[in-house]
Amino acid sequence: MDFRIAHLVQDSIVDGPGLRTVVFVQGCPHGCPGCHNPDTHDPEGGSPYTTEQVIAELASNPLTSGVTLTGGEPMAQAAACLEIARAARARGLGVVTYTGYTFEQLLQSDDPDIGALVAISDWLIEGPFVLAQRTLSMPWRGSTNQRILDGAQSWARQKAVWVEKFAPQNKETP
Repeated sequence: MDFRIAHLVQDSIVDGPGLRTVVFVQGCPHGCPGCHNPDTHDPEGGSPYTTEQVIAELASNPLTSGVTLTGGEPMAQAAACLEIARAARARGLGVVTYTGYTFEQLLQSDDPDIGALVAISDWLIEGPFVLAQRTLSMPWRGSTNQRILDGAQSWARQKAVWVEKFAPQNKETP
């Protein structure tokens, strides 16, 4: 399947747990002020790629423990990201998906690929980057409003379910 990416990075240790292959998809409708990847916003930017090329990259590195889908906005190219996530799962690899949408916004989507991508993700790191809430102290998040959710449990329950070790102390906090 054809899609557009900004970058593909092997051996990342900063985009999720373990050693990861990171796909920075091209195109983002959010335009968050202070975004650290503004070059990924233009949907016509980046480079054409195929999911087959990304899957081959995953297969080429026996040390990779997972794939991270980030951007840009992976939900803007959900079908391609889902294909990559399924191939990663077939290889026994973990899946982390970043999105600038909140989980509650994703629930409102009528795109079945978005729901399937959330459901196949070990972690869904969600919410827009908010410059006024910027943090350097929370792993894998840029601002304090962002949550690390269990993708499969959240989708199955149709409500946000935190990854336990990242849940706030006050369990009532969304």
